[in-house]
Amino acid sequence: MRERNVVRDVRPIIRAEARVGEGPVTDPRTGRLCWVDILAGDLLQSDLDGGTTERWEFDTYLGAIAPRASQSGFAVAVAEGFGFAVDGALAIEDPVLADPQLRMNDAKCDPLGRLWAGSNDLAFASGRGSLHRWDGGGASTVIRSGLTLPNGLGWTEDAGTMILIDSMAGTVMRAPFDVDRGEVGDFVPFATVDDGLPDGLAVDREDCVWVAIWGASAVHRYDLSGRLIERVDMPVSQPSSCSFAADGTLYVTSAREGLSAEQLAREPLAGSVFAIDTDTRGVPVAAFAA
Repeated sequence: MRERNVVRDVRPIIRAEARVGEGPVTDPRTGRLCWVDILAGDLLQSDLDGGTTERWEFDTYLGAIAPRASQSGFAVAVAEGFGFAVDGALAIEDPVLADPQLRMNDAKCDPLGRLWAGSNDLAFASGRGSLHRWDGGGASTVIRSGLTLPNGLGWTEDAGTMILIDSMAGTVMRAPFDVDRGEVGDFVPFATVDDGLPDGLAVDREDCVWVAIWGASAVHRYDLSGRLIERVDMPVSQPSSCSFAADGTLYVTSAREGLSAEQLAREPLAGSVFAIDTDTRGVPVAAFAA
């Protein structure tokens, strides 16, 4: 199957000016689309029907969030490590990143509700990134080290394969996953991005991986053999992450950080969230179990 450019309905669903919009996730408790502005430290909860957004502001980098399954608020991956955000207040429970040059980046819950997150050096120094797992109620565990910018996590529908991106290496990787033990095998690259950086991802029920390509104005869809089977052009140069709604709509965040005044004039929607109609459904993403 060859790559095909698909003309899809790509529309701004949340008009915003996020510095680095990231980590979209639908909150099953409210139906809101929840996402973050990493550099601003903002947790945003957007009502897609009324167009209003509730903003919680924190004095730290906010890499990603996960709705909680049985408690109020969100599990969060922040500059210092892991914690909870409830009613606009942040409590850091696991300050695992004592080095101020490190921060948590993207994060997502596995099918049993454990939170996995990548950490990286602020200057993206090679080999300083790690993959962490936090089960809540105690210290997190470093699962893999020696990465640079771990990003874009996900699992196939049968939970037997974990997907992980190392953005600076330009690689999308896969590894066998033991869902009962919460253990992952060796990651091997299966797709390489040469134009732009692979960023956040979502997995569909055909076990294809949708990847936001930072710097290339596109979302790519790969199968697990690494074939690029679809490219969707975006109206912004820095799409950053994506997630599926239950009806198959793909929500895509974006960023305006680093763009010149001239670039922003050409892409006034940079920093907004977009909706793309697809012909598939996403693998459901679990809430944080603890």
